Amino acid sequence: MDNAEIARTLDAYAALLDLAGAARWSVRAYRRAADLIRSTPAPVEELVRLGRARELRGIGPGIERRLRELVETGRIAELEELEREVEPELVALGRYLGLGPQRLVALGRALRIRSADELRAAAEAGRLREAPGVGPATEAKVLAALSRDEPQTARRGLTRNRALALADAIAAPLGAVAAGELRRGCELVHRLVLVSSAPGALKRFADQAEVIAVLERDESHAVGVTVDGIPVELVVAPAGSFGTALLRATGSEAYVAGLEPLPDAPAEKEVYARLGVPRLPPELRESPARGEPPPLVEEADIRGDLHCHTTWSDGRASVLEMAAAARDRGYEYLAICDHTPNVRVVPGLDADALRRQAEEIAAANEELAPFCVLRGAECDIRADGSLDLPDDVLEELEWVQLSLHAGQRLPREELTARVTEAMRHPAVRCLSHPRGRILNHRPPNALDLERTIEVALEAGVALETNGLPDRLDLRDEEVGLAVEAGVPVVCSTDAHSVQGLGNMGLSVTTARRGRASAADVLNTRPLAEILRT
Repeated sequence: MDNAEIARTLDAYAALLDLAGAARWSVRAYRRAADLIRSTPAPVEELVRLGRARELRGIGPGIERRLRELVETGRIAELEELEREVEPELVALGRYLGLGPQRLVALGRALRIRSADELRAAAEAGRLREAPGVGPATEAKVLAALSRDEPQTARRGLTRNRALALADAIAAPLGAVAAGELRRGCELVHRLVLVSSAPGALKRFADQAEVIAVLERDESHAVGVTVDGIPVELVVAPAGSFGTALLRATGSEAYVAGLEPLPDAPAEKEVYARLGVPRLPPELRESPARGEPPPLVEEADIRGDLHCHTTWSDGRASVLEMAAAARDRGYEYLAICDHTPNVRVVPGLDADALRRQAEEIAAANEELAPFCVLRGAECDIRADGSLDLPDDVLEELEWVQLSLHAGQRLPREELTARVTEAMRHPAVRCLSHPRGRILNHRPPNALDLERTIEVALEAGVALETNGLPDRLDLRDEEVGLAVEAGVPVVCSTDAHSVQGLGNMGLSVTTARRGRASAADVLNTRPLAEILRT
């Protein structure tokens, strides 16, 4: 079994545990294990057979037992039991329809419904009202959602990392490529769209483990749904019009409408050539546009990562491990930015600890030269706007990230005053995740971003677009404001593990959606320029 297959199985197991009412921490543990295994370069099956699975951070004895069972037998018996118990097709439909999984399972059992087709037929026949608690409004809601007239989207989107993993798992066997929100680089994906011209792709679609139920299918497309209620659409096009189908499926609708009618062509670049307009990067296709696109930053332009954590704080790898992994990615430098004490919820480094860490950084620099590890800190902002480290230590550091972890719900004026006061400290180089949001969980704070950008320009402070999948903060439109004002942007991962360094692509995509060029991104510059900026 390859790592992707193992990860998919753990994801499915986590989803069914969630549906069965298992403890939240258990569900999260399996999902994190799936993400870890998916991004691990070594073959996990071999590690399991050698009894070394627990060398992977986050794999405890319980998950190790499940992995051993999966590797040795090709299955997890409890997963199959859960599939019989919780009826995943009805659960998927419930989430897709917005009715809730438990409610649709109860409805299905009451009416002896087990599939999307049976549910549609029952709704059209007016039978849904025979089930307890179902009235005209719910019946109408089901009919509208199952209608083939308007594409449905999930109410709660997938973060890009999960959507990318889902797309990779389904697309490969179908010879398909991702389109839609995922290809445009949207921060959340509410409908996964794939395009293929491979023979037999439609027949194989329903066989994919991630597709729990098929909602509709005709000769050129199919729509299924995952156990999380995410609709997955497969568009099948003849090879001679694949480029046209890809452009149309990528969207947005408004952008494509501005180009219609689209000529048939096997590749997207040929569609643009026949239209006589420049090709626009997918990240910029949110609104009608025909002009010459700006030269957007590429991940290959990034020379170093200026925000990561180690075991000195809440990271999972040592300074040397993080630095070696960054060097192996082709970077020239890496800033170690562990937390300071005021953050409280995780270990933080005071002055003494930072000076002890400096010895470890010096040793890593000696071993990895000419690669350079920068002494840094993710320095917390205190309630009075002061920094959480004494000035003499701040002067020693080569890169100071400023962060606000407490006070995200403060009123706009108070929050902005606290942050901008801290930004004026001469040691500060960058403001981390300025809006403090967590996708699907916590809305952005009330920070006055326009005022913050003004102060950043005055103080020579860069603004970060954070690559953690559930942050992506600054978001795309806010990156655009910084770029327009002339404030440098830093594309960082905020990595807490070696695997987390791989989130640079998420940060760069966000910057591209904000129309940032390589010149707008600080860490596209060589080390000497970073040190003297």
